[in-house]
Amino acid sequence: MGLFGKVEAFFGGGQEEERHSHSHSGYQCDELHPEEHTANRFQSFAAPSSGNIKWFVDGCSYFWAVSEALQRAQESIYILDWWLSPELYLRRPPSRNEQYRLDAMLKAAAERGVKVHVIVYKEVEAALTLDSAHTKHALEKLHPNISVFRHPDHAPAGYDIASEIGNSFKNLTNFNLATMSKDTLKAIYGAADDVVLYWAHHEKLLVVDRNLVFMGGLDLCFGRWDTNSHPIADAHPGNVDNIIFPGQDYNNARIFDFADVGNWDQNQLDRTKSSRMGWSDVALSMNGPIVSDLVSHFVDRWNFMYDAKYNEKDPGKYVRLSMPGNYGPSQRGYVQEGSEEQEYEERRGGGGMLSRFTESLADEMGNLGLSEGHRSHHSHRSHRSEEYDDERSYDRRSGRGGARIQLTRSCTKWSSGHATEHSIANAYVSAITNARHFVYIENQFFITATSDEQRPVSNKIGAAIVDRIVRAYEEGQQFKVWVVMPAVPAFAGDLKSKDALGTRAIMEFQYNSISRGGHSIIQKLVAAGIENPREYIGFYNLRNYDRINTSSTLRQAESRSGVSYEDARRYHDDYVNEERYSRDDEERYERDRYGRDDRYGRGDEDRYDRDRYSRGDEDRYDQDRYDRGDEDRYSRRDEDSSNYDRYQRQAQSVPDDTRDTVSAAYMKNGPKISEIPWNGAPGDEFNAFVSEQLYIHTKLLIADDRLVICGSANLNDRSQLGTHDSEIAVVIEGPTTLDSYMNGEQYSASEFAASLRRQIFRKHLGLLPDQRWDQPTQNWLPVTDAPNDYDWGSSADRLVEDPLSPDFLNLWEDVAHTNTKVFSRAFHPVPDDRVRTWDDYDEFFSKHFIIPTAKGDDKKPKDGEEGKVPYGHVVPEEFPGGVEELKDWLGRIRGNLVNMPLQFLIDVEDIAEEGLTLNGLTDELYT
Repeated sequence: MGLFGKVEAFFGGGQEEERHSHSHSGYQCDELHPEEHTANRFQSFAAPSSGNIKWFVDGCSYFWAVSEALQRAQESIYILDWWLSPELYLRRPPSRNEQYRLDAMLKAAAERGVKVHVIVYKEVEAALTLDSAHTKHALEKLHPNISVFRHPDHAPAGYDIASEIGNSFKNLTNFNLATMSKDTLKAIYGAADDVVLYWAHHEKLLVVDRNLVFMGGLDLCFGRWDTNSHPIADAHPGNVDNIIFPGQDYNNARIFDFADVGNWDQNQLDRTKSSRMGWSDVALSMNGPIVSDLVSHFVDRWNFMYDAKYNEKDPGKYVRLSMPGNYGPSQRGYVQEGSEEQEYEERRGGGGMLSRFTESLADEMGNLGLSEGHRSHHSHRSHRSEEYDDERSYDRRSGRGGARIQLTRSCTKWSSGHATEHSIANAYVSAITNARHFVYIENQFFITATSDEQRPVSNKIGAAIVDRIVRAYEEGQQFKVWVVMPAVPAFAGDLKSKDALGTRAIMEFQYNSISRGGHSIIQKLVAAGIENPREYIGFYNLRNYDRINTSSTLRQAESRSGVSYEDARRYHDDYVNEERYSRDDEERYERDRYGRDDRYGRGDEDRYDRDRYSRGDEDRYDQDRYDRGDEDRYSRRDEDSSNYDRYQRQAQSVPDDTRDTVSAAYMKNGPKISEIPWNGAPGDEFNAFVSEQLYIHTKLLIADDRLVICGSANLNDRSQLGTHDSEIAVVIEGPTTLDSYMNGEQYSASEFAASLRRQIFRKHLGLLPDQRWDQPTQNWLPVTDAPNDYDWGSSADRLVEDPLSPDFLNLWEDVAHTNTKVFSRAFHPVPDDRVRTWDDYDEFFSKHFIIPTAKGDDKKPKDGEEGKVPYGHVVPEEFPGGVEELKDWLGRIRGNLVNMPLQFLIDVEDIAEEGLTLNGLTDELYT
């Protein structure tokens, strides 16, 4: 009997999954929900609440705010994550911010007496490389006050799959998984309550002291930190200490997936040859009454796992957590006599601050729209400044006078012990159905159905989009839907290879949702008589470019020192990622490694007055870098540090006027790419340009500049059905009104929704300035410190104020068209509309590029690869005029918006299967 035959024989027959009626127009289920949910909007477990809320676009500002909150934590820290990397740096560059590494901050908090509770998804090792075991062990060994739960357990009781399968269990590819029998997959993934555990805990949540919340799309893990200009080059030959993305944090999932993440300093990606992949995301910070619902959700999840697993597995090691006062009938928590939680509640006075928030919730809801913060304003900038100087109108600490916020979620028995809830899907359908002017969707996936004929896809968000557009068409309304999503799922490999089967399957499901297969959104609109659906709906991707600094500085520094840049870089990464934290007091904790008193990790103020890209000899090394006493790492004289020292000493003597990234060139007021200097040969500069898709990980919907849905949920069945992945999202309706315009007419918008939408639009269009990672602003602080600061009425703001005006619509389309044309010519990325068949694919893409492999055997060209360039680089034959012609074209790019190529492989009958027989995993796991 073969290996999988053994597994199937042990596991036995198939299991019937829980049946539940899912989202559809009207968002009412055929089957009853728990009685306490039926009265709540969207059939959520939580009723509408309130609080202050703040947005963060991209990880740089978000992680800085998280570091501020962790540094101030006094009593408790709760974390829910799909993936958590203990070695993640919350501030950059790492060499100047060692105390702001996540594990160091959690250890320091635990040493202050803070109780840290973490829940992470326990992955199937055969399918994912998260290494949650490393997360648990690395954190729990730091201090007894840190507790980590992993869930769910996948292997059937009494059967050790990993032992039976051996190393192959850890090396299964998407292709292997997609071609296994379904019973084998059930054995590998395990089951609970007759539900196969293909699914994940996908929430991203941080609660500090039960009164400050962070949530959204960003896990506390590698690959997520990024600025709004998204530099994808990170070679610093003039000073290795300027590295922004250390070790595995420099990642491009289209080339190599994360691997062996417990060895976080190891990275297969050569940053002198390959770009990283930028990460676009949105997250939130909240305080006020809404925190009570999020605390309840975390505590409920913790206690569920405690009861199901850890009470019996590790008796006495962990404790249950208490609910924040009298929350509601669905909660299972209690306070153990004499436990740390009882002491916690007593210190906070009975139910704590949030129970008092809960008691006053009715009053708060009654006041929504009546506080001073609700006033509409005409002179945006001056009025806004007065408003937030007045503590009465913006009570940051208590959260009073804030927005209307409702927590929604996807959960079921396997993930929470509760009956199925899909209130996120209900909220999406409701928001689309009731939108009057526009819907903006930015999401990592777009897999949805317009009817039951699109099985296996079940969620009907697509049907809601079709119904709303058809209604607008029939009533002669101006209405627009924008969908911004990744061009390709973030899986490694050539799209034509068999290992990319799963990637192609997801792409096929997405194309069938959008424009193919007979029941897609666009096909339904055409069938309804809409001749040009693009007047109502458009699909877009994001892409950017950069230039790797492989200038003559690198070669000269290597030659003079006798040390390769990669060896010096490796020592840097080893150092910033090694374990060495023992902070005994706050004063030392708030100093950087050179002993400078510096809460923000910036050190001397004048250091950041310098141009980070062009460091002259006069000021680059104006401090003695090699005589810093006990805390000086350079006094370490092992072989690696000696090589590092030699490289750094010689690098300072080499002229270095070449910028380490040129990502500012396509942002507002950025330098012209044609005027950015390069030290070295023109051919070397030509070869240094790289491009990659800007990966969209956002989970966001904005409707009418009045309503926002943001959280962890993707737009697919996995996130929306409730029976699959566990998710959370909040529905936000801000009380502060804003005088705006919609379709050329005066319009009253929500300040929160409008500012978030305008910030995102401006980023995509290149209408925001380049973001410096070392210069925090008001927008980098938690909501308890300050609200969002937005430049109302600026010239760039006015360009995006009215999303339905002809001027804006033309600007959006012109930028997308121009960017698409330039990227297509320069870098031949796929997907592309010119690639309609696999023969087209070979001609447009395969014949030009060397694709790296996980074996690392791409160092030298193999047979048939002569004349090819590395993946992501410029195609030389497109620019006979050399680097100057190339830069002339690149200079036309603004922002990162491109059109989604809906004609890609359209003449291929089945882009996923290619003659292979797939199993049920493809139908369920990839939707």
